[in-house]
Amino acid sequence: MGTEDRYHKTFTISWEMLQNDCKTLSARLLGKRSWEKIVGIARGGLVPAAIVARELNIRLVDTVCISSYTVKTQGEAAILKALEVGENSENWLIIDDLVDTGMTAQIARKMLPYSYFATVYAKPEGRVWVDDCITQVSQDTWILFPWDSAPAYVKPLAEM
Repeated sequence: MGTEDRYHKTFTISWEMLQNDCKTLSARLLGKRSWEKIVGIARGGLVPAAIVARELNIRLVDTVCISSYTVKTQGEAAILKALEVGENSENWLIIDDLVDTGMTAQIARKMLPYSYFATVYAKPEGRVWVDDCITQVSQDTWILFPWDSAPAYVKPLAEM
C-alpha cells in the first residue's frame, strides 16, 4: 500500500502538546511500579523518554534502536542496537512516541519481555502491543511530530 493510500489525515503535535501528553503519561505511570530504568526506542521515543525520566526522577536511561520508517513509508524493521536482559527487566519502562502497526513494539517486547511498555500516541493495529498510551488516533492518520516540522510564514488570505 502506497503512502497516498495509507494516510488520509494528519495530526500535528506541537512541542507544548508533546510535553503535556508526556507529563500526563508520567502521572499515570507514577506509583505503578518502582521504576529502575527507562528504555527509549530511538529515535522517536528519545524525547518522550527524557521527559518521562525527568518527571519520574529516573536517572538510568538506555536505548534500543529500531528503524522501520523512511519519511512516510514503513518498511522492514532493522535492529540497530538491542538490549538482552530477560527477567531482570520487570521494573524497566519502555517508552516510544508512537505505536503504529506494532512492528517495532513486537521487537522491543521480545528483547524486554517483562518490561512495561508505554507510548504517548497509538493506532489501533499497534495498541495491543503496549500497556498504556495517552492519545489514540485512527490507523489512516499520519502523526506529524515537532521534530519533523517547522513553523513557516503563511500569507494572509487577502495577499494570496
